[in-house]
Amino acid sequence: MPDLPRLETTPVPGLLVLRLDLRRDERGWFAEVWQRERMSALGLPDFGPVQANVAWNATRGTTRGMHAEPWDKLVAVVSGSAYGAWVDLRAGDTFGTTYAVDLEPGTAVFVPRGVGNGYQTTRDETAYTYLVNDHWRPDADYVTVDHTDPALAIDWPLPPSERVVSDRDRVAPRLARATPVPVRTPLVLGADGQIGRALLAALTGARGITRDELDLTDEDALERWPWREHDVVLNAAAYTAVDAAETPDGRRAAWAVNAAGPAALARLAARHGFLLVHFSSDYVYDGSVAEHDEDEQPAPLGVYGQSKAAGDAAVATAPRHYVVRTSWVVGDGPNFVRTMARLADDGATATVVDDQVGRLGFADEIARATRHLLEGGAPYGVYHVSNGGPPTTWAEVARMVFELRGRSGDDVHPVTSQEYAAGRVSAPRPASSVLSLTKLAATGFEPQDQHSALRSYCTGDESRR
Repeated sequence: MPDLPRLETTPVPGLLVLRLDLRRDERGWFAEVWQRERMSALGLPDFGPVQANVAWNATRGTTRGMHAEPWDKLVAVVSGSAYGAWVDLRAGDTFGTTYAVDLEPGTAVFVPRGVGNGYQTTRDETAYTYLVNDHWRPDADYVTVDHTDPALAIDWPLPPSERVVSDRDRVAPRLARATPVPVRTPLVLGADGQIGRALLAALTGARGITRDELDLTDEDALERWPWREHDVVLNAAAYTAVDAAETPDGRRAAWAVNAAGPAALARLAARHGFLLVHFSSDYVYDGSVAEHDEDEQPAPLGVYGQSKAAGDAAVATAPRHYVVRTSWVVGDGPNFVRTMARLADDGATATVVDDQVGRLGFADEIARATRHLLEGGAPYGVYHVSNGGPPTTWAEVARMVFELRGRSGDDVHPVTSQEYAAGRVSAPRPASSVLSLTKLAATGFEPQDQHSALRSYCTGDESRR
C-alpha cells in the first residue's frame, strides 16, 4: 500500500494536491478527507473550516468556473469523476499561473483564497464536497475568469458542445481584463513601538496602526475592524511601564492592554481565521533558573509579568498562533542602551544593577526571527527570541556602551537590585532573563551575537535618535 495520505505541491503557490488513504471493500470505500492532526503534520494548512458544502452534478460535462472565492477550501470528489483546473488570480508574480488534475475518489485539492477554480464532470451523477473557512453568502464578491480563455491554456476534456455552463460563466471576462485579488497585508498593532517599527521595516507591505487608530481595550472598535483583510495580525502593542504597573492605575492599565487585549485578539483570530503573532516578555519568569526554555511554566514576580503571562495563555487558545517571547529589547525608541549612550555623551556617570543576567534582544533581530517563523511555516507555539552570544549583566552592557562612546567603563558603578530599588517604587525583576534559543535554532534561524549588534547600534545612528 502506498504511503498515504501524501501531499503534492503545484506551480500555483499554496495550491496543494492531497492523495488520500482510500480504503475499499465489498461495501464501497472510505477516506478521511480532512483530519486536522495528520494532515497538518503533512503540511496542509490548518485552515479552520467552518462549513461543509456538496455540489451535485447530474450530467457529464457540467462545467463550473473559474471563480476565485474569498475563502480557502478543500475539495474532494465523492462520486463520479471530474477534471479540476485552477488559475492564480492573486496580485503578484504568479498571476495567471494554471494547474489541472483529474479528480476522483482518493484525491483532494486545497485551494487558497484568491486562486480561481473550475470543474468539469467527466461522468454522470458526480458529486464533490468542499470545506470552507468562512460562511457562504449569496452576495459574496469574487473574481471570475472565462474558462475558455486561450491565455489559460486549460485542456478541458469535453468540447464546448458537450458542456453545461451557467449564464454567468458564459460572460466571464478574459484573464487580461480580470482585476487581481489583492494580497492580504500583515497588520502590525503597536506600530509606534520598538518592535512594531522593526516589524514594519521587515515585513513587505505590512500595515501598522497605533492605539489611536485601534484601542485593544475598546470592544466595539475591535468588532468593527475588517479582520478579513489580514492573513497575519502581529500584536506588538503592550503596556510596558514595569514599575508603574505596581500602582493601582498602572495595574488596571497593564491587565487591560496585556491580558484582556490579547484575549480579545485570540477570539477574533478563531472567528476570522488570521494567524496571530503576539510578543511577550522574559518577565513571565521568576528568574530562579539560569536559562528559561519554552516548556517552563510562567511564575511572574510582578504585575507587568503577571499580565503578560495571562495574555500569553489567552493567545495560546487561537488555532494559529506564535507567542514570540523576548528579553531586554533595544530598537527605535526609548531603551536602556540609548539612556546609557546619552549619559556617556553628556559626561555623566551611571549606576546600574550588576546582578541581573540576560541577553539583549534587538528589535530588528526580533523582526527578522518573526519573518523567519512566518515564511518557514514553523509549527505554531511559543518561541524565545533574543540575540545570541554569552549572557551578560546590565552593568556589563552599560560599560560596553560607555566604552563605545569613548568613555571609561569605570564610569559605570555597579549596584545590587536591592540597592537600586531602595526608596523608589520598583517592580521585582527576574535575576535571570536568559532565554533558551534552542527551539528557535531548530527552525534554522541563527541569531546575531548581542555584542556585535550592540557595537553596530552604538556606532551608528540608532542610539542618537
